[in-house]
Amino acid sequence: MNMDLDLIHDDNVNSRNSEGSFVELKDGRILFIYSRFRKGNGQDHDVADLAQCIYTPETQKWTEPEIIVKCEGSLNVMSVSLLRLQSGRIIFIHGRKVEIDGEYRATNTIIHFSDDEGETWTEGFPVFDTPPCYIVKNNDRLIQLKNGRLLYPVAFYMFGNWQGCSCCMISDDEGKTWRHSKQMCFPPNWLGSGLAEPGVIELADGSIMMWARTSARCQYKMFSYDGGDTWTTPVPAPEFMGTEAPLSMKRNPWTNELVAVWNDHNPRWGVAYERGSWGRTPLVMAYSKDEGKTWYGHTMLEGEPNRGYCYIAMLFPSWAKNCVLLEYCCGADMKVLRDCRVRLVKMKDE
Repeated sequence: MNMDLDLIHDDNVNSRNSEGSFVELKDGRILFIYSRFRKGNGQDHDVADLAQCIYTPETQKWTEPEIIVKCEGSLNVMSVSLLRLQSGRIIFIHGRKVEIDGEYRATNTIIHFSDDEGETWTEGFPVFDTPPCYIVKNNDRLIQLKNGRLLYPVAFYMFGNWQGCSCCMISDDEGKTWRHSKQMCFPPNWLGSGLAEPGVIELADGSIMMWARTSARCQYKMFSYDGGDTWTTPVPAPEFMGTEAPLSMKRNPWTNELVAVWNDHNPRWGVAYERGSWGRTPLVMAYSKDEGKTWYGHTMLEGEPNRGYCYIAMLFPSWAKNCVLLEYCCGADMKVLRDCRVRLVKMKDE
């Protein structure tokens, strides 16, 4: 089945098409919402709207992009997460970034709900008042635990100290009200990047694994045994060797294995990445049968040395057995975040 979609920037129309998220609708169509920047240099603080495309399996076609959330009164709106809740509702979360007193602030997380399969959305409301710090949240990060709790991992940066500290925003009423986890995950003092762009996944025993991007040439990981409130001391995850870029991980519903996608810098790939890629190549997928303790089946998905692949979204369509739908940035020549790609990937044989 052909689901390939390349969204290439056009400096005369929009300067960047980047990170997004998917949700499968009840009729099998796939809703995809992503960040669509207006004219400019495509920098993170440039003006951006949110656009959607819808894929119909019967026609194997995507609709043309349509703006659904305009940037009004802020620098931009970006970093989308879509999730079907256990109640059947769809929740749509994104960041809203503004400038206050000359400082850039990802001021809040804005939440919308849909009870009609994305045809209409409730008016967005902010989770918290404007915080006195810069908050980073990645695309496609919101999860719901088996007990119904929502976890949304974020990284906090106090002005004057650009060392990320990670935690979760928590909701026990399907997104109506939120609070912060009781404990923040602090990086070691020597780790300049801190714990950035975190993600989370629920393991089979009910514990939560969090991972975070770092400048230590690998991801760091930590665990929670109380639903995301408190965390173990962050430690290196050398199984996720790579550049300072985010990792994505979800559970394969067909095999119950974990599936991870990241920029793997293991020498086995023989990829001599170039400056234009920011080191965000190759893009590799691997599997775990033991809840993340060990990984196998490493497969290179992309490997052009001058092109960077990052900010991955993942979905396992119900009608594409043992396949995963991926979206990620794929720009080249130092414009890594300017273009994005959607593709359906056949995973390893069961």
